[in-house]
Amino acid sequence: MKLISIGTFAREVGLTPTTLRRMHKTGDLVPTYVSKGGTRYYSAEQLKKFSHQESQINLVIGYCRVSTSAQKDDLEKQVENVKAYMYAKGYEFEIIRDIGSGINYKKKGLRKLIEKINNQEVSKVVILSKDRLVRFGFELIEYLCTINHVEIEIIDKTEQSKEQELTDDFIQIITVFANRLYGQRSKKTKKKKLIEEVKQNASREENPASADA
Repeated sequence: MKLISIGTFAREVGLTPTTLRRMHKTGDLVPTYVSKGGTRYYSAEQLKKFSHQESQINLVIGYCRVSTSAQKDDLEKQVENVKAYMYAKGYEFEIIRDIGSGINYKKKGLRKLIEKINNQEVSKVVILSKDRLVRFGFELIEYLCTINHVEIEIIDKTEQSKEQELTDDFIQIITVFANRLYGQRSKKTKKKKLIEEVKQNASREENPASADA
């Protein structure tokens, strides 16, 4: 079995020999062989395994989301903006795309992201803005990141949201409560009426001039 000297191993993994000696003492990385004179040697397998672990730990996830399939072009623009930011930062990254409301926590991409955070497979999550992650409950995911030593990096910290997306999210909230509030026989008609009223009010908010005409 080929052994690697501590100096070579240190250069390959981007650490100093002093750090490797300290990791030996703490048990975080024990050399394969230590000579009678105290010289530490490592195996090629250790090098491969350690490098893989470091690459996982340093992985950054760029999470991009839009509310509906009709916004796929917006999603691609968002992805390009996030990519450009991470390239400029020199991150080793992976992009997770999601399509679904900001109040839907069952989205495939969001679940994948949370699993990676919980498994401590990433060091950082990059999002364009807070509401691209979730519309409500951002603090809960932020806390999950904190206890797993994952940082959330927000590119645009200004509070801004598209009116149409807010309307779509509100309609989903109304739909959930309408299903609980009304009986099975009449809920479809009443739910439809509620949704239409929400859309009309949103339209008047967006175009006040037309509402007054």
